[in-house]
Amino acid sequence: MPTTLGALARRVGGEVRGNAERVVRGIRSLERAGSDDLAFVSSRRHLDRARASGAGALLVPPSVAAIERDLLVVPDPHEALVEILPIFAPPSAVGPGIHPTAVVDGARIDPSATVGPYAVVGAGSEVGARAVLHAHVVVGAKCIVSADCLLHPGVVLYDRTELGERCVVHAGVVLGGDGYGYASGSGEHRKLAHLGRVVLEDDVEVGANSTVDRGMLEETRLGAGTKVDNLVMVAHNVVTGRRCLLVAQSGVAGSARLGDGVVLAAQSGIIGHVEIGAGTTVGTKSALLRSSETGEKVAGIPAGEMGAWKRQQALLRRLPELFRRLRALESGKAKREDEETS
Repeated sequence: MPTTLGALARRVGGEVRGNAERVVRGIRSLERAGSDDLAFVSSRRHLDRARASGAGALLVPPSVAAIERDLLVVPDPHEALVEILPIFAPPSAVGPGIHPTAVVDGARIDPSATVGPYAVVGAGSEVGARAVLHAHVVVGAKCIVSADCLLHPGVVLYDRTELGERCVVHAGVVLGGDGYGYASGSGEHRKLAHLGRVVLEDDVEVGANSTVDRGMLEETRLGAGTKVDNLVMVAHNVVTGRRCLLVAQSGVAGSARLGDGVVLAAQSGIIGHVEIGAGTTVGTKSALLRSSETGEKVAGIPAGEMGAWKRQQALLRRLPELFRRLRALESGKAKREDEETS
């Protein structure tokens, strides 16, 4: 939808430097943007790319505001994008109602909610106001899908799963599957029934093909504002705090407890039955095998203090050189010893 640079500035509380009446028809990358497009620059590192860009206008922080171009200056371009991007890609309008092919078994569906083609909603479940269940979503019995939730195609909610308001669950996600628990004392792996459930608090988002297993006796719970990337595994009885970030292919083993604001980088993992302090960051491909204190930054396998890990990695890169020097020293020492004994 076309707009003007001035209108965008009013929307995000920014300042126009240049032509406030410039028409903006889209937002694109620096490399692809044209004269009717807005592009964004997050830091001075990208100044050369910005100068070479064909963008008609740039969204920039104050540190980049000296560039010659029509500018929309904001304190944080990424925060401003939260408001700007939907203008150019508004969500698809979905009318309320239950599709004729959907199966609703004694559930309570708010009149403003949408239940798409071939979706299933089990007995005793509730779907709140303006919630959208796209095609082939399966909601088990006695589930709660609260107001303004969005469930993309192929999502599965096992029985008694509960979603708070404004949750977004992407395609292929399974919430509430069996936890991975067996008794093996008899020489066989005998399955432990899992009687608990999964709870997503308000404003949680779960990326495509991720799984959250239900607790054995109680709940697996993702705290309000937590964002889960694609292909993430959250095991039974895990509880996260508020606003945690679980990045692609990370995993949390059973009964771990994560404080507020914990960040798990891609392909990192946390062992079960540990307490992860608020604000902990676990580096990419790291394995945290212990509890952590508030605000720790850890990396490596097993994960330790991130600064120490970085120093170790720097030394590892020097090993071939150090080995050659050691061999040279040993060779020189051996030569001297031969000379002394001859």
